Amino acid sequence: MKLSELTSKIEGKVITGHSLLENEVEYAFASDLMSDVLTVDKEDILLITGLNNLQTIRTAEMAEIRFIIFARNKKVNCDIKELAEENNIAVIECPWSVFKTSGVIYQLGIKPLF
Repeated sequence: MKLSELTSKIEGKVITGHSLLENEVEYAFASDLMSDVLTVDKEDILLITGLNNLQTIRTAEMAEIRFIIFARNKKVNCDIKELAEENNIAVIECPWSVFKTSGVIYQLGIKPLF
């Protein structure tokens, strides 16, 4: 499923990475523990998290994650936006909980990483 379609289905708001919206998303992973994110061994997955800070973007860069959904209506600040843009990472804000976001994305056919 294209990231643009997925974003629409979760009532998301694209903050960065507009050029990535036509990319296909096949796998997703939900975590607030960045140490768990670092164990991911697959490229181009979608990370769903409520932890919105610079460390999330830095961790995503290290793990080669290009798509992030900040759930729980977390708002992205200027520093996060700037770092995500520098690293070509799509950042999407979603008003729903991590649980609901994950469930809807799963129902859309996105596969769980684990």
